[in-house]
Parts: sequence; structure tokens; C-alpha cells
Amino acid sequence: MPVLSGIRRAVCTLFVLVLTCAGLASASSATLLLEEPYGKLGFFTATGHAAVYLSGVCAATPLVLRPCEPGEQGIVISRYDGVGGYDWVAIPLIPYLYAVEQAEDVPLLADPKMVNFLRDQYRRKHLEGVAPDRDTGESPGGNWYELVGTAYDRTTYGFEIETTRAQDEAFIREYNAAPNRSHFHLVSRNCADFAKDVINFYYPRSLHRSLIADVGITTPKQMAKTLIKFSGRHSKLQFSRFVIPQVPGSAARSTPVHGVIESFLKSKKYIVPSAVASPVFAGCVAAVYVGTGAGRFDPARQALVFNTGRALEAPLGAEDRRSYQSELNHLELNVDPVEKWRRLLRNATPELDSEGRPAMRIRVGEEAVSVGVAGSNIFAHDAPERFTAQLLQARLRAELRRGSPPKASESDVTRDWNLLQEAMNGADVEAAAGAQRPQQAGSAARLEHAGNQP
Repeated sequence: MPVLSGIRRAVCTLFVLVLTCAGLASASSATLLLEEPYGKLGFFTATGHAAVYLSGVCAATPLVLRPCEPGEQGIVISRYDGVGGYDWVAIPLIPYLYAVEQAEDVPLLADPKMVNFLRDQYRRKHLEGVAPDRDTGESPGGNWYELVGTAYDRTTYGFEIETTRAQDEAFIREYNAAPNRSHFHLVSRNCADFAKDVINFYYPRSLHRSLIADVGITTPKQMAKTLIKFSGRHSKLQFSRFVIPQVPGSAARSTPVHGVIESFLKSKKYIVPSAVASPVFAGCVAAVYVGTGAGRFDPARQALVFNTGRALEAPLGAEDRRSYQSELNHLELNVDPVEKWRRLLRNATPELDSEGRPAMRIRVGEEAVSVGVAGSNIFAHDAPERFTAQLLQARLRAELRRGSPPKASESDVTRDWNLLQEAMNGADVEAAAGAQRPQQAGSAARLEHAGNQP
């Protein structure tokens, strides 16, 4: 079995390397981002949000585009209602996803206080022209917060297609020259309409709405479906699918994205009253759903996992997940680390440390200690190691949760497991003794390749 597992990992590694090399051969790419619904808006409509990530286009300001310099990662360009009266705003990739400027500063675990703090810090530094302070000096209202830290709120799926430098330059000229004033309309000029226009600029008539499945409304899910079909007809263009997992934390998890008819049919608050009032109407809705195949599209199918290093990796395998889960269960001694961390943060205050990295100030008896919460500073403070161990246990618990979409890649979990072992070795807690027990056969096989990244 260890030999077979090693062969599977070797084949998987080769597959990912081939995909990575193929991606590097392309000068740039355009990625349709399909973002799951969340919160109160997700309760009423499950269509989610759409944006476009352009790897070869960067931003001189959030409203002025320019070509990227070597080493830059590009921007996410999107349309939101109520953001300074502008039709679109461009945000660098890492801030758009995580509200920090450096990938290594992404919090390993986030709560709403930390998320709001990081968003406002980024706004004050980079988005004052789009979302200025109120006269009182407080943060403004509106939807500006949607521009940064989206991965704290929801899971995102990426559908990436190869582009060229010439296409990027033409796009920059066109969008810099055109008026950037909002005419947002939920039915005819929504976020998915904007994403459709951007992708169609690169590949005309590649994306289109569905007059039947979405009753003529452009939806993010329909844009993803049509882009996949377009890539199938143009197999010479490099194409990849990936998932950007929602950051573990205390925020509610986002929910699956649907089209219009699918959302109506799968929502009891809509379909049940309709079926009572008019069974014929409800039957027609079900017939459209079945006939159009609206429910058969799974954005997580065959998806790799995105990490902050701009790499795409295979998801953690089921066998390895069970092995990690077994060891984590032993270390936790039947204590829920997520609930422990939530209790610890109730009276905590988010802050930036001396290097500008996210941290939490937590009360310990009569004193307050600063606890680093990012990979770059998790061991850079004088906080008790048990706090760090609790944070990492909670993160691993979230990463190892079953179900679709994938929660993490093998290298993500390996890194976090190694950080937990370091924290446990330095923590004066009873659970540290459990880390020294004899390893199971599956665990030994896993530890042999712990340093190998897909």
C-alpha cells in the first residue's frame, strides 16, 4: 500500500508540473472568478458574484490600468453597486482575496473583527479615492468592503484561459479611455454582465446568457459553463480550473452557487408557496430545470487548489485526510479547538505588529499579549505556545473537513501540521504528550513524504 500511495503521489505531482509548465508558457491569462453567495444576500439569491482576474494587467491606481512588471501578479477587476459611483475597480490579486499585501501575511484563521480591521487598514492606505472616510473619520458605508478580503466570506472557483500581451495592451487602452461611471442594474448590467464583457473583449462571443435557464438574466454560473464550452472548442488554448478555499474561521461558510431557475427550484421559501398556489407553474419550473441541465454543472469538478504562492496543486487525497484526521483527533483529546479559539477571541483586539503583519491582542490574566495569526509571524511573538497550538488545531480541523469543494492541498496541510508540531513541542500542555505516541502505519508513510510538495 505505501508503494501504491507513492506511485499515485508521483503521478499526481507529474500531472501538476505539466499543468504548471503549460501555464508558464503562456504570457498571461484571464480567469473568470465564480464566487459563492454568502450572508443575507445569499439567503434571497444564490447566484453569487462574478469577477475577472487578469494576470498580465496591473493597476496604477484602482481606476487606471497598466501593463504588469515582472514579478507582479495582476489584478481582479469587477463591478459592484455603490462603490464611489464607478463602474469598475481594479484590485491586486492578494489584497482582493485576503485584504493584505503579502501572501505570507494571510491570517491562518480569521474572525469578523480581524477581517473588518484588515479591510479598513487596506482601504485607508489604498482606496481613499474610491471609499473615503466619513466626515467623522469613521469608515464609510456602501459595498467597498467587497473589493478586499473576499476569501474570508466565500469560496471562489477560477476558470483560467490563456491570453496574450497584445490582448492585454488593447484591453488597457480600451478600459482606460472609456468612461468609468456606474449604471448598475441587477437584471441587465450586473457583475456577471461585466465579467462577460471582459472575457468577450479577449474572445468575442465566447460567453453568453441563457434565455431559458436564467430567464435572460446574466448569471455567474452560466458564464462559467459557457467559458468551459468555449475552451472545449478551442483546445489549443491553455485552460485550467481551480478553487480558492474560504479562509478558515468563525464566519459562516458560503453556500453553493445556482442559476436563476435552479435557485428558485432549490429554495423552499420560493418553490413551496408556488407549488401550493400554482402546481402547473411549479411543474414548468421543474421541467426547465431538468431540460436545461442547470443542476448538472459542478464548479468543483476536476478543480485544483489555489494557494497564495500563485500555484495550483492537487487537493489533499482521502487517504491522507483520514490519516491527518486520526492524529489530530488524538492530539485534541476530544476538545473542540474551534470553540476554544472562539472563546479566546471574544475579548481580543486585532492589530498589526511592528512589521505590519496581522496579530491579535489577547488578555492573559492581568496582562495582554500579542499573538501572531499569519504564517509569517505565528512564532514571532512572546504569546504562550498553547494559543498558537489552538489556532493551528482549529485551522487543520477546518482544512480536513469532508465534502466538496476541496478545502486545502497536501502542501497546505503539511505546512500547517509541521507548524502545529513545532507549537506542541514548545507548549506546556498535556496534549503535547500525545504527539510522542507510536505512529500508525498510514502516518509513517505520510511523514516520509511530508517534505514533498505536489
